[in-house]
This record gives sequence, C-alpha cells and structure tokens, in this order.
Amino acid sequence: MIKLHLPTSDEEIRKLRVGDQVMLNGTMITARDAAHHYMVETFIRQEVPDGERETYDKLKSVLSGSVIYHCGPVVKEEGGKYRFVAAGPTTSSREEPYEHLIIREFNVKGIIGKGGMGPKTLEACQKYSAVYFHAVGGAATFTAQAVREVLDVYKLDLGVPEAMWVIRVEDFPVVVTMDAHGDSLHAKVARESQDNLDDLLASF
Repeated sequence: MIKLHLPTSDEEIRKLRVGDQVMLNGTMITARDAAHHYMVETFIRQEVPDGERETYDKLKSVLSGSVIYHCGPVVKEEGGKYRFVAAGPTTSSREEPYEHLIIREFNVKGIIGKGGMGPKTLEACQKYSAVYFHAVGGAATFTAQAVREVLDVYKLDLGVPEAMWVIRVEDFPVVVTMDAHGDSLHAKVARESQDNLDDLLASF
C-alpha cells in the first residue's frame, strides 16, 4: 500500500503505475458536472472575469498538486460546521469533455471517480503528470469516514452535491487505473471485452 500526501509532485505521480493501491492524505476538492462546466466556461474559455478572480485564485491554490474527486456528497451542517455523511464516487465519463483542460489549467495531479475516463484525459495524464484513481462504489458511508474535515466550499449556489467542497482526508483508499505513462486498465478491459465478443460472435 502506497501512502501519497497531497499536494504532491510530478515525480511522485510518475512513480505510480496501474494497479497500485494508494492511501491519499491531505487536501483535495470535490467537483461534478456543474462545477466542471463552471470552471471551464468561466476560467478557461474566456479571460477570468473580475468578479471571479478571487475564486479562481483560491481554486488554483487548492488544486495545484492536488486531486479532484468526482463526488456528490451528502453533507450535514452541525454547529456552523459541515460534515460528510456519505461520499461515494460518481461516474467519471461525464467529465471527459472538460477534464484535460482542468488538469492543464489548474495543475491537477489526480482524478478520483468510478468507471474510468477516455483518451483526452489519458493524454493529459501523460503530458501533465497526473493519474486516475478508482474509488470503491457502493460504500459511500465508509468512504466518508476518511473525510476528516471540511475546510471550505465554493459555488454552494449550485447545490450541495454540485458544490466544490475542499476536504482534508486521511487514508482515503483508491487504486490507480490510469497512469502518467499511458496505461489504462479501462481501455485494456474494453479491448479484451471486444475481442471476446468478436470471438463469440464468430463462433455462430
């Protein structure tokens, strides 16, 4: 088991290979569909508006060397503080049109989700030294136990699941399924499944 502390460096990321089991420790941020769309349309496809400059600078500071978690958490407010009740991964493929741009712009070193991502993200992982981490689905309450503290939240107006929650995690369990060397377990499984299907159909 590899312990990776966030924020991290290109050197540490390039040590990781598909199949490595990793425990993440440090600060990362959640972001789903609305947050990805917001970041790309507001910060990347145009000049950063004056009214958004502070948010951009804060996100840049949090994300540089860190990780985005594709997660729509269940969050409870207690005494003016927030606590994650459930924090399971969401399907990552929906963010494929955006992720390569965000990895480049914000120096993101890792993406956490389920189901894997496509060729644009894999290419960005190689070019900018990043990896895709697969988190266990169906264990949202268990996963939330690794979220030890909610440090901040951005764009709460998008709704709790779509907001960008800045969290501190301890021993957050993930597996590398796309690495910075061009290897993708998801692409391999897809190829092998197609080959098996072709062989099966050819036998009829």
